[in-house]
Amino acid sequence: MYKILDGKTLAASVRRRIREESANLPRRPGIAVILVGDDPASQLYVKNKGMDCDECNFLSRRIDFPASVSEEELLSTIGKLNADAAIDGILVQLPLPDTLDEHRIIEAISPEKDVDAFHPLNVGRMVYGDPVIWPCTPAGIAEMLDSYHISVDGKTCVVVGRSEIVGKPMGLLLLQRNGTVIYCHRRTTDLAAMTRQADILIVSAGHPGLITSDMVKPGAVVIDVAMNRDPVTGSFTGDVCFDEVKELCSHITPVPGGVGPMTRAMLLQNVLTLGKLHMGLTE
Repeated sequence: MYKILDGKTLAASVRRRIREESANLPRRPGIAVILVGDDPASQLYVKNKGMDCDECNFLSRRIDFPASVSEEELLSTIGKLNADAAIDGILVQLPLPDTLDEHRIIEAISPEKDVDAFHPLNVGRMVYGDPVIWPCTPAGIAEMLDSYHISVDGKTCVVVGRSEIVGKPMGLLLLQRNGTVIYCHRRTTDLAAMTRQADILIVSAGHPGLITSDMVKPGAVVIDVAMNRDPVTGSFTGDVCFDEVKELCSHITPVPGGVGPMTRAMLLQNVLTLGKLHMGLTE
């Protein structure tokens, strides 16, 4: 019988823990979120982040720019936030308009305030196995595995997707936990042959219905990161055919209610971690 990895309930528990810990700090941890343009999904995501910060009594500053904002103005704003002692984490909501150089914008954020852990210096620390924080989605998945007492040590871990946000850092995190990691992507030959090897299968391809029951090893842990919106119904689905795969696996995440809430919760955890670092409470 499979178990549901309930990210919604777990995320609420994480927020309570963060709220209690932050209440004893010398000051409120602070985050600044920069939103460029009026993409509805980004607007909703940023709004939800603000609500999470309010729940944990964090200082939350939102800065909105039109899609026409110049790169120079955006970089100037990031420079001011880098120098602001009340701000512990800076987040630029992605994706950015094509007129802006995403890499240049991310590299302008101080590595010590890079709450997403996307800066090249922080990526390098991940590769070396000495990160201060992990990107929010891989961190949320790790928290979920720990909470459900699922060990990575010695397991075959297959990651479908190689993005800088999820796939690549997820593999590094699993490798640090002594997992044997296989990366798969759109050029992988015979994807099913790869996924059937997985003791832990993490899917983040953005391809609805990609993973079917014949592609899953019996007893595997299946974690579906994707949030694909149906253009007709407006409902969300993952990359995994949940109803057929659930009967094979030991644990599985729902969509929605699985990884998504944990990603938001770990953003708060990252702000708290950076805040304590800036307050001199950790090394």
